[in-house]
Amino acid sequence: MKKTLTLLVLVLGLAASAAARQVVVSPEGPVRTLTEALARAGAGERIVVRAGIYREPTLVVDRPLTLEAEGEVVLDGQGERQIMTVTADDVTIRGFTFRNVGVSYVEDRAGVKVDGGMRCVIENNRFENTFFAIYIARSAGCRVAGNQIRGNYTREAASGNGIHLWYSRDVVIENNRIHGQRDGIYFEFVEDTVVRGNESFENLRYGLHFMFSDRCRYEGNTFRVNRAGVAVMYSRNVEMTGNRFVDNWGSAAFGLLMKDIRDSRVEANRFVRNTVGLYAEGMNRTDVRANDFVENGWAVKILANSLDNRFRENNFVGNAFDVATNSRASYSTFTANYWDRYEGYDLDRDGVGDVPFRPVRLFSLIVEQNEPALILLRSFFIDLLDAAERVLPVLTPEALLDEAPQMKPYPRSPLVAGR
Repeated sequence: MKKTLTLLVLVLGLAASAAARQVVVSPEGPVRTLTEALARAGAGERIVVRAGIYREPTLVVDRPLTLEAEGEVVLDGQGERQIMTVTADDVTIRGFTFRNVGVSYVEDRAGVKVDGGMRCVIENNRFENTFFAIYIARSAGCRVAGNQIRGNYTREAASGNGIHLWYSRDVVIENNRIHGQRDGIYFEFVEDTVVRGNESFENLRYGLHFMFSDRCRYEGNTFRVNRAGVAVMYSRNVEMTGNRFVDNWGSAAFGLLMKDIRDSRVEANRFVRNTVGLYAEGMNRTDVRANDFVENGWAVKILANSLDNRFRENNFVGNAFDVATNSRASYSTFTANYWDRYEGYDLDRDGVGDVPFRPVRLFSLIVEQNEPALILLRSFFIDLLDAAERVLPVLTPEALLDEAPQMKPYPRSPLVAGR
């Protein structure tokens, strides 16, 4: 009997302790504002916010807490202020709708700004009209997942980025959907971070933008109808695999723009209907392997200041121009790619063309130096020019040729080819 009473007291004590670790916010309850709940909650406690619209001053989370929405919870900045600032470690924010952050030309206001917080989790939230949606600075070990970010901005100067990282590391960004911002995702001085399974579309500038960010990886994302799908600049050791770059179309649009990048990998991606699929300027020692370039204006533009890159086992299908460059010199190699314009033969039937293929058309060099000449693209004159170049290739870069063109396209896995 004594043991039973002891156990009962212990269970009741644990239940009371669990209840004490939770603060409930409700428009009809004893705690009606999140501001009050944050003042009451101790480190490690959980704040549950019940359905309603909450208009409060900027919320500051300065201790480890879990904040969870129960039902449709809207935190409204009324177009005047940042909604939430996190300065503590181990903070989780889950299930809220952040709405109406005020636009500022001197402050990077956000729906949620984490400044100096380690191991934060921001997941399954909605961000609507929030200038910057999620802003993470001087932080590490965070996870940003499953968020819906929707801006309706029409000018770059009046919009922020969807997910913005600055001086941070070891962050995972996955399965978010980002639309209508300046950049969908932006990195500056970021290291060892993963971007996986996101959809970033119809942003004013880039779907994903790297600046001075090393040893990062992005895989399995879709970037469509942005001014440029992805821009990777001044970075090294970046892994880019299994992504889709689609319909990034316009006078200066790219699927993937790479500038001053080195020792990286571009593998198993699909570039479909971009003005330029892959643009490389100052790209060095990078492997471009097993990608599909389909129906782009230019599949690849690579400038002569790019060195020691290796293009191999890629499919080039239906592009107006397969490869363009700005010089007769080439310091990169193209080997064992499939080119749908290849008209050579395979007498020994080993699957490899018996004569090399020159992917740079003479006409592409002319267009590079005199862009209005593009109007002649479908003309009979250009057909004659291409035929003459095949017979007497005297002007296109001597070193830029594929010695082992494939007679058939490489098959791709359904996962890569079908998306």
